[in-house]
Amino acid sequence: MAALWRGTPCFRREPGLCRTVRALSSGKSEYDLLVIGGGSGGLACAKEASQFGKKVAVLDYVDPTPKGTKWGLGGTCVNVGCIPKKLMHQASLFGGSLKDARRYGWNISHPANHDWSTMAKAVQNHVKSLNWGHRVQLQDKKVKYLNLKGSFLDEHTIRGSTKGGKEIFLTAENIVLATGGRPKYPEKIAGAREYGITSDDIFWLKRSPGKTLVVGASYVSLECAGFLTGLGLDATVMMRSIPLRGFDQQMAALVTDYMEDYGTRFLKKCSPTKVKKTDNGRLRVTWKYVDSGKEKTDEFDTVMWAVGRAPDTRTLNLESVGVKINSETGKIIVDAGEATSVPHIYAIGDITEGRPELTPTAIAAGKLLARRLFSQSAEVMDYDNVPTTVFTPLEYGCVGLSEEKSASRFGSDHIEVYHAFYKPLEFTVAERNAPQCYIKMVCLRDGEQRILGLHFIGPNAGEVIQGFALGIKCGATYSQMMATVGIHPTCAEEVTKLYITKRSGADPTVTGC
Repeated sequence: MAALWRGTPCFRREPGLCRTVRALSSGKSEYDLLVIGGGSGGLACAKEASQFGKKVAVLDYVDPTPKGTKWGLGGTCVNVGCIPKKLMHQASLFGGSLKDARRYGWNISHPANHDWSTMAKAVQNHVKSLNWGHRVQLQDKKVKYLNLKGSFLDEHTIRGSTKGGKEIFLTAENIVLATGGRPKYPEKIAGAREYGITSDDIFWLKRSPGKTLVVGASYVSLECAGFLTGLGLDATVMMRSIPLRGFDQQMAALVTDYMEDYGTRFLKKCSPTKVKKTDNGRLRVTWKYVDSGKEKTDEFDTVMWAVGRAPDTRTLNLESVGVKINSETGKIIVDAGEATSVPHIYAIGDITEGRPELTPTAIAAGKLLARRLFSQSAEVMDYDNVPTTVFTPLEYGCVGLSEEKSASRFGSDHIEVYHAFYKPLEFTVAERNAPQCYIKMVCLRDGEQRILGLHFIGPNAGEVIQGFALGIKCGATYSQMMATVGIHPTCAEEVTKLYITKRSGADPTVTGC
């Protein structure tokens, strides 16, 4: 590395660049740790490393979307993911609560109208406050923040580029890649990129998206369509195949069934072929039915693509240093310790192959990596039994294996599935119909019946699953769950009362205490 720069003139008259060239010539690294990516995982890793007295820097740069949307420090979760999604989900739930309230004696004018711009401004202001909070935290922990796009020059050297094209060179003993992912656009659909938006845009819209087509069957698709419906908008989901791929499919079907009852329209087994802008400014979408090939069209105000995400590694110049990726997914291959194929280069979060694309796992992995690098720790991230929730109008929370994966791994004859349909007490007076409220616990059939997976559809699913996740992480069994006293009256207590098995064929509907 030193030989590369020894005697090389400063080809730009920039003092910072000249100083960096001299540092490279001496063979010394400026930083103990350099993190590329200012999302949840990268920030957690950087802040943890700084606790050990190390010199740390974070590079973060957001390329604007095709629609020009850009945001601040904090990554996907803070800016265009978990945080604004949950807030808009909450806004939509208020609509249902207003209807329920009348049944409980509240005099509320009807109809209640929602103002998108008021909600959007409040959500966006909160996100901006989080951007600022991350800047302050880095400063307090003496972590250097640089608004630069990073790419490899060699194994220890990063070229940082500014928006204006200025280049700064940084060296580090250890480099962590945490650039996350960005939504995909369908490349073969005419007008897709020109007229469509993605989840990177919807949370930053100042005006209502109006009648919206959401293309895709992922949790991003269903969550966005769900809160749009709840806000009183006309929302349609177009799915080519199954909903919520990778999740338990019985639960996924219940989620979409409820959404249809809730008012979301579904176009199933359909693929869009083109998007055109009409003279009145609306978007005319043409699609085909997969089975029959029949073609149909409709007009929308907004088309949102939710057809998957791709790792944001294109500009890192990984090939120049030999960092191996999965050629099919584009994700970086790492070992149990988050190490790539190149010594001293690590990767965490959504860009890594085989890891869940979840904020808490990225944060935990980042912290543990920093401790292994600088605090003599040997603890690695455990990715088994990670809980998660899909924030659809009726939420779906789960931890552990799906019924399909349990059967595949252990055999159908070796698992027992306890289940129940239940009705939340809150829904009774409100006369809310929700036959999709359902709980399923998948256990090993033999021995103490260790719990393999728990699946819950109902209000506050994330809050319910979070508590049970600890027990399942610790190897809880069916008998232990049945010995747990439930809190009455709650939805969560229904988990502690599961006794009907699928194998029995008995009606799993809860009829009383």
